[in-house]
Amino acid sequence: MSEKTWRLSPDRCFAAEPTQRAVARDLYAAVKDLPLIAPHGHVPPALLADPDARLGTPAELFIIPDHYILRMLYSQGVALEELGVPRRDGAAVETDHRRIWQRFAENFHLFRATPTGLWLADELTTLFGVEERLTGASAQRIYDHLEAQLARPEFTPRALLNRFGIEVLCTTDAATDPLDHHRKLHAEGLTHIRPTFRPDAVVNLDNPTWRTQIDALSAVSGVDVVDYASYVQALEQRRAAFKQLGALATDHAALTPYTARLSTHEAEAIFQRALHGQADAADAVAFTGHMLMEMARMSIEDGLVMQLHVGSLRNHHDVLFTHFGPDMGADIPIATEWTRNLRPLLNAYGADPRFRLILFTLDESTYGRELAPLAGHYPAVRLGPPWWFFDSVNGMRRFFDRVIETAGLYNTAGFNDDTRAFASIPSRHDVWRRVSCDWLAGLVVQGMLAEDEAAEMAYECAYGLAKRAYCA
Repeated sequence: MSEKTWRLSPDRCFAAEPTQRAVARDLYAAVKDLPLIAPHGHVPPALLADPDARLGTPAELFIIPDHYILRMLYSQGVALEELGVPRRDGAAVETDHRRIWQRFAENFHLFRATPTGLWLADELTTLFGVEERLTGASAQRIYDHLEAQLARPEFTPRALLNRFGIEVLCTTDAATDPLDHHRKLHAEGLTHIRPTFRPDAVVNLDNPTWRTQIDALSAVSGVDVVDYASYVQALEQRRAAFKQLGALATDHAALTPYTARLSTHEAEAIFQRALHGQADAADAVAFTGHMLMEMARMSIEDGLVMQLHVGSLRNHHDVLFTHFGPDMGADIPIATEWTRNLRPLLNAYGADPRFRLILFTLDESTYGRELAPLAGHYPAVRLGPPWWFFDSVNGMRRFFDRVIETAGLYNTAGFNDDTRAFASIPSRHDVWRRVSCDWLAGLVVQGMLAEDEAAEMAYECAYGLAKRAYCA
């Protein structure tokens, strides 16, 4: 076989030790074709609501919108303008998508041994049938091949949705989103595509557009938001609208998991200062901590699962943010304290059988020290899978090693792909299924699990845990 021929190892992600590898193969074979539960991600609903939608050019599909791609290339001196990323000031950027693809292909070696490289290799070979390794020399031939594939009806988003075997796909939608795309999907019977309520823009007072977002909340909810009481009423109305269209969950991004309840008087005072542009940083921290408590209270009442993603210092690079905006690969993890910060919320609601709270972190040091013990005690808490920088082969292994002994597998929430890159969904789930099966195979070889127990746990990792965490 030529060195340039692209064939992925069928044993990728499995241990080299022959006995463990054999067990991993058997476990994986039993779960690899299970339906996909994708309960958290960022696929635009418009992509699926329009039956005539296309995935665009290879550059539009794989490069321009993907911050995983952008951050690696930028770190090696490739300007975002050269990759066709639009600038906020309208300044010129590369518009020739073949040239963008060429630059990407010439630097594809940078992604070796990274999860992005693993996903891309699987997408290109398994999904798109590319048989030649991507290099500068092969770039234009592969571009031609991808362009031809993307023009076929089998590669429309709707066709791929069926091909991927997705049982549930949840998008992430602002609290102020009118949900027109979801309404259209719902009317067409595509009820397995569901919205997720994301209220950050109307909760975080330090959001520069907060005041504008409050006006949008008033408009979309039909509630004139003039004080804290009407604000809460508008949020409850929007949650009900999301749930009517099949929403399973809410999603909240916060720098820290700080929670503390304010009195109604204190919440009203902060809200009025914010309405008049007078809220300060301390107000923003206090209000977000209070609103996480309120969102938990609302989840108990309406049954929506609460997801909390913590620990990303967004837009770390000021110049990049000024020129290009958010989601350009400049978000950096910070250390996080969970035990004290989350205590008020968990004391109030952590034992309520109606409540489900799924926690995600970018601070791996908290897995064994805080998160696994919290999930191993509070009935409401489940641990989300390794997130963002740690959605990787070794990140998953570390997660299993540090969490399961204390929390147990059944206090985790399975896998979600958390991606904007629609075509990568099956590849990301496949890596999780391979790694979880290999990890379980290691326990079998060590005599800690019987093979039938490992098979049951492999099923749970691949499908059952996420199904119960979100859809029960």
